[in-house]
Amino acid sequence: MVKEENKAPDFSGKNQDGKPIKLSSFRGKKKVVLYFYPKDMTPGCTTEACDFRDQFKEFKNTIILGVSVDSPERHRKFIDKYNLPFELIADENKKICTKYGVWQEKKLYGKTFMGIVRSTFVIDKAGTVKKIIPKVKVKGHIEEVVEILKKI
Repeated sequence: MVKEENKAPDFSGKNQDGKPIKLSSFRGKKKVVLYFYPKDMTPGCTTEACDFRDQFKEFKNTIILGVSVDSPERHRKFIDKYNLPFELIADENKKICTKYGVWQEKKLYGKTFMGIVRSTFVIDKAGTVKKIIPKVKVKGHIEEVVEILKKI
């Protein structure tokens, strides 16, 4: 289980262009906002991604990485459609989601299923998890993340 003030679990995944992205490659260089979201092109996920896009200038010395179980190809379409200025990681085998504890049982309209619980992890330059925001509500989320980054 990932905890605040612990090292962020390292991972390697493919971005929207099929290139490998390794979390530890940012250690000592930049802060990281690692956000997990359920699915490209859905209303809440699109709003969240576009909010990050619209506030992108506020994320100085910070890498934004979005993670879902969508394919690199779907991520590329999502980025192109909404002009997203950050990378999306394809976690098709759910290894990253499982490592971060966001692949959980969910309920919707009386049905139970497994899926990503929208969550954000703010990681400092040393690779330490400074803040975990579980069960994210999209409205006001980006402003909350910006305030957290100002303090680390």
